[in-house]
Amino acid sequence: MGSGEGSAFPACAMTIRGPVTFTRNGVRRGAVTSVPLLIGMVPFGLVIGVLSAAKGLSFAETVLMSSFVFAGAAQLVVLELWTDPAPILAATIAAAVVNIRMAPMGAALAPWLDKLRGWKLWGTLSTLVDHSFALGVAEQRAGGRDAGFLLGVGLCIWVGWVGTVAAGHLGGGLVRVPPGHPLFFASIAAFLSILVPLWRGPRLDLLPWGVAAIVAIAAHRAALPVPLPLLLGSFAGAGLGAWMELRGRGMPPREDARRG
Repeated sequence: MGSGEGSAFPACAMTIRGPVTFTRNGVRRGAVTSVPLLIGMVPFGLVIGVLSAAKGLSFAETVLMSSFVFAGAAQLVVLELWTDPAPILAATIAAAVVNIRMAPMGAALAPWLDKLRGWKLWGTLSTLVDHSFALGVAEQRAGGRDAGFLLGVGLCIWVGWVGTVAAGHLGGGLVRVPPGHPLFFASIAAFLSILVPLWRGPRLDLLPWGVAAIVAIAAHRAALPVPLPLLLGSFAGAGLGAWMELRGRGMPPREDARRG
């Protein structure tokens, strides 16, 4: 995972007032803040572990995949494609399509990331996921200047993810949760919960979020392959949000317009 040039989420980017720091306290605070999200991540990690075992991956292979890939959606898509022999090219393309959203996420966090160097930068980027992005943006909007917060969130989620996937692989043959069980909704609930601190009100976010949801659902109803609904919905919402942001920057403030 990493960042890219340019941002599809300009509304998330902002200017940090004051110097950006990177402290142990920030890392610790980020880890503590992310602990409640681990509850919703447990079912998802267990499912990945169970599927890995069912596809014939060894315990070591499963743990290594989760440690280095560290992307639940990408791992799920790859496991759905996994056969013997393994479709390396198809799996690589599918994972790239799912994870391409990390590029604008990294750009939106540039006020912090641009100030980091060495292991602080690459450690943060390698543990960047949807959860850490959402909490990081919320922290930035609150005026936070400690970039260690982002690494703390990522590290805590990484440890929890690898642990739950490993547990799922070990216990895959002991526990059989039927499809559609309410337990599987926990991971969806966790993703929904991280949207709460990003919501800035209906005037700014309702239309882009609504368009993203409609496009993704329409693509899913059209029976498009698994990565495409996510990709189309994300870029439709991000594109509209970018256009609204740029249009808003080109317009005079309401008070000035009234005076004029």
